[in-house]
Amino acid sequence: MRLNELGARIRVQREKLGLKQTDIAHALQISPQAVSKWERAENGPDITILGDLAKLLGVSTDWLLGLHVEDADVFEATVFASSVSGAYKKSLGMKPACFALWANGLFYALTEAILRFDGVPIKCMGDQFLCFFSGASHGDRAIQAARLARDMVSENLVIGLSSGEIYLGAVGHPEYARPDIMGEIVNLAFLTMEWAEMNAQSRMAATERVAGILKNPVKAGKSEPVKFKGISSTVKVGEIVL
Repeated sequence: MRLNELGARIRVQREKLGLKQTDIAHALQISPQAVSKWERAENGPDITILGDLAKLLGVSTDWLLGLHVEDADVFEATVFASSVSGAYKKSLGMKPACFALWANGLFYALTEAILRFDGVPIKCMGDQFLCFFSGASHGDRAIQAARLARDMVSENLVIGLSSGEIYLGAVGHPEYARPDIMGEIVNLAFLTMEWAEMNAQSRMAATERVAGILKNPVKAGKSEPVKFKGISSTVKVGEIVL
């Protein structure tokens, strides 16, 4: 396949998902300049990274290379979900425009913390924030980002982390679609966040799967097996101590 055709496929699929070149770079742990060069057909992805790139874009390596189309794939990641305890009560005492201004400040700080460790922001919903980390040491980077987020946000920030396979794709009407992540791991991140708010003094918790992939173990607090509604098996969840 010619480099210009490969670069065009990468760009088209990236834009279809609503991702930036920096999002691709962070997810693959490479430089944004490398992604830019692919799309400008100055060079192509190294063969060692082609599979991860295809998974991130939700296509097969054969599709990228122009051979044939297959169904979208999934990839390993650590999902970060957060909210602010008491945000709803705060919203009742503020004018909508003022609450939006507060929320924008919150999401700015969270996004900066996430980008510092090469995370990929996905969406904001009220006071809730969702992102993921993939590539090398994604669990460790998610922990580091969570700690920085807690330091940067003076509010009662609550964070839940879970690791496993996720699906990344554009969701919604084609003219309004936005990138989103799906799968049980995403649900677990939000459920773990809710557990942290009720059970963790640090207001930060992770599933056992996250702890199992860390290269740099963290100090843990209270932990327990939890049977979450809608999750088929019992999940062990533990507090992350700052």
